[in-house]
Amino acid sequence: MSDFIPGLALAEAFYREVARPIIEAHFPRLKHSAALLGWGSEVLGYDDAQSTDHSWGPRFYLFLSEADREQHAKSLCRALAEHLPHDFRGYPTGFGLPDEIGVRLAQQSDTGEVAHAIDCESIESFFGWYLGCDPRSDVTTVDWLTFSEHKLLGVTSGGVFHDGLNELEAARRKFSYYPEDVWMFLLARQWGKLSENEAFVGRCGATGDELGSAVIAARQVKILMGLCFLMERRYAPYGKWLGRGFGELQCAAEMTPALHSVLSAPSWKEREAHLAAAYEAAARRHNALGITRPMPENVSDYHGRGYMVIHADEFMTALRENIRSEGIFKLKHHVGSVNQFVDSTDLLSKVELCRTLRALYE
Repeated sequence: MSDFIPGLALAEAFYREVARPIIEAHFPRLKHSAALLGWGSEVLGYDDAQSTDHSWGPRFYLFLSEADREQHAKSLCRALAEHLPHDFRGYPTGFGLPDEIGVRLAQQSDTGEVAHAIDCESIESFFGWYLGCDPRSDVTTVDWLTFSEHKLLGVTSGGVFHDGLNELEAARRKFSYYPEDVWMFLLARQWGKLSENEAFVGRCGATGDELGSAVIAARQVKILMGLCFLMERRYAPYGKWLGRGFGELQCAAEMTPALHSVLSAPSWKEREAHLAAAYEAAARRHNALGITRPMPENVSDYHGRGYMVIHADEFMTALRENIRSEGIFKLKHHVGSVNQFVDSTDLLSKVELCRTLRALYE
């Protein structure tokens, strides 16, 4: 096996050097786009040598128009199977059958057709099964709120190697980030989530419940991380890559030491002090956005009980004051996006389950 090659670079080289010449030789007038996006650590640039043991290798999506896909997909996939080499840059180009959860493992072979992982899609079909929408249609407020954030990250990350259809890049730009009022609404809800347990880090600790205090503090850390992604207008990855993605934010140099200290603090007083520093940093960054009236940047006592809080509910209220969208006003419940009240990667990865949650809004 050769030295590790990041999957995105491998996919692009595989397309340009091997697959595209086959496509152009056998279907010279067929317009197509090619990209690696959607699922996979390599799409985010987070893959390493360990990633190669599951659903990783020379692969990409080949996009055709809906009519061309219906007419040519089977013969195109067959031509690739017949003419692709059995390995590329030291990695097998063939894959085994999917297991019970859909994982295909790279599988070395030396003869016969290549069971490749070049999936032939139309733009409509890909966005339909992966994100749950048609990118050519209007995207409503409820659509935005029921898209999984890590899937929005998936369709806007990775790389487009060729856009012969002249549509794929435009579709990705459409989902580059939340519309302004949806963004403000999500920011308001995130501050609201932060307010729910602000005082309880101290309250639990004062009763001698250090474990409860630590659990609540860890929850606050995760909410703060989500708030930072929102303030920097960056989609957050799901749990496995949350810390790594957070490290790429502009605020990471300031916030990370405080958050680490919260999680490692041995007592509630220390825990609260480090959280206070993180709250104040978040408040300063909120004010730097200039999207609400200036908000207090220092923690203060919680109703005379001696617990230090930033009063996050006041930030929520200030943000809501500036929302003008009719789509937001018409929401049945102000619970935020599915990512803000569902803590299940399994559910958030299933489009059909996310779509059932539309009933909470409509």
